[in-house]
Amino acid sequence: MTNTAVTATTIHPAHPEPAEWWRDAVIYQVYPRSFADADGDGMGDLAGITSRLDHLAALGVDALWLSPFYRSPQADGGYDVADYRDVDPLFGTLEDFDALLGRAHALGLRVVIDLVPNHTSDQHRWFQEALAAGPGSPERARYMFRDGKADGEEPPNNWGSVFGGPAWTRVDRHPDAERLGVTDTQWYLHMFDSSQPDLEWTNPEVRAEMIDVLRFWLDKGVDGFRVDVAHGMVKKDGLPDWDGNTSMVDGSTGEAANVTALTPMFDQPGVHEIYREWNKVLAEYDGDRALCAEAWVEPLSALARYVRPDEMQQAFNFAYLTTPWDAKALRDVVTTSLGAYDEVGAPTTWVLSNHDVVRHASRLGIPGGARPNGIRAHEPQPDAVVGLRRARAATLQMLALPGSAYLYQGEELGLPEHTTLDDSLRQDPAWFRTGHTEAGRDGCRVPMPWEGDAPGLGFGPTGATWLPQPDSYRELAADRQRGVAGSTYELYRTALAERRRLGLGAGDLAWVDAYADDPAVVAFRNGDLLVLTNLGDAPVQVPAGYEVLVASGPLGDGVPTDTTVWAVPASV
Repeated sequence: MTNTAVTATTIHPAHPEPAEWWRDAVIYQVYPRSFADADGDGMGDLAGITSRLDHLAALGVDALWLSPFYRSPQADGGYDVADYRDVDPLFGTLEDFDALLGRAHALGLRVVIDLVPNHTSDQHRWFQEALAAGPGSPERARYMFRDGKADGEEPPNNWGSVFGGPAWTRVDRHPDAERLGVTDTQWYLHMFDSSQPDLEWTNPEVRAEMIDVLRFWLDKGVDGFRVDVAHGMVKKDGLPDWDGNTSMVDGSTGEAANVTALTPMFDQPGVHEIYREWNKVLAEYDGDRALCAEAWVEPLSALARYVRPDEMQQAFNFAYLTTPWDAKALRDVVTTSLGAYDEVGAPTTWVLSNHDVVRHASRLGIPGGARPNGIRAHEPQPDAVVGLRRARAATLQMLALPGSAYLYQGEELGLPEHTTLDDSLRQDPAWFRTGHTEAGRDGCRVPMPWEGDAPGLGFGPTGATWLPQPDSYRELAADRQRGVAGSTYELYRTALAERRRLGLGAGDLAWVDAYADDPAVVAFRNGDLLVLTNLGDAPVQVPAGYEVLVASGPLGDGVPTDTTVWAVPASV
């Protein structure tokens, strides 16, 4: 194949400049309890994050997203919020947040924070007032309290929790019921843990409260919000029974029938009214503030409705995250994604790992490509070598795609899932609510390794870590990889620099015709850049007239299996 023979079919045009920052930004997720610990208690905190922001600036990302740091009992890692306008003492103070925000902005990093609007903690002042106030009260109208069936002995419907078990708890069985003197037998809905009661979004007071929360943080200067369970706030009228599965991760490639439109608890039309209202609030502030949807919605055309011009700006492409390591599947999901998002004029938001899924350095090494909710020591283990090789190739492919991208802390070090964590240390509510049948998400939330020879691998000054780090993290520590040719950290740093230099996030995408139906190769062009991923067994040759700019792994006689290369014409 010669340079002149590299013809390609364009499916996505470049977007015009200048554009809003979020259209092509690379955003780095920080899970606060596991990023860096400043005070030595073994739990990450805001001051620790601030002390490590230089790492993000040097890596070359555009922004960071902070998972919840609000006041919380921490029953679900902070996604059970007791006070939306305060920092939990575990993580510091509002002054610590201001310092973090100021330092990030000084380094040229934007800051996106988590917003959890579907539910609160059961320790939130509102829910405590609701328990005490009784049926029919304005306090209970803020949440989804309902009378049960069979004289109150059975829940209002058959919905199950995403974390396992029923989605309803009878009021008089709540741990605080006896203390508050509550004896009525109403039930409250919690699509997640029983400590996370769902808010009633038909209530104007709820809507007004969350807008006030938005303004509180926008006034402080945050650049946007990642919206947790963005598809879940509105439920179908009447709360009808439903016999489907409420699992968030189903592993589809985004082309399935729109089953979520048939679920009475997710992706109801009313959620879009909420985001149109929020869009107007953000528009009052300068700096192109952004909303990013965590919405497990299919097909991709339904997900694209969340990023119409008058709604949100980004929506995680979970169909891409769950796509198996298969050339046709990858081409299909990219084509479908870009087509769906182009219809509404929004960027596609690519992602491979986060705090809710098995890290892709392990997930891609699992025999058969399964995507379990965590991995336990006695279960089949990922192939660490294959997993990391594929993860590096997948990331280099992802960073060449037009649109925005999210990285999860530690993936730039090639961190695997902690698959041998002792069961006695697990904290994820999914582990408990499934009767110990699902390992849960603790394995992807293990504290970061910063220094290979330090206690706790440099996580904090005392060596304490709230979860133990696996032995493999020592050699993967940040200080063992910086400046080391071929390390995963240097691959990420180089790729991010070239992505920015070449303007790939604002670029086009054209499938290389010679590989359009190849079962082993994914090949596309973004501007002058040729991107080639070999998923087959035999080496693949880089076309004549091209020189390799970046490679995800060593090259021999061509591009070997599970490897991605970026190549440019020799004259460029």
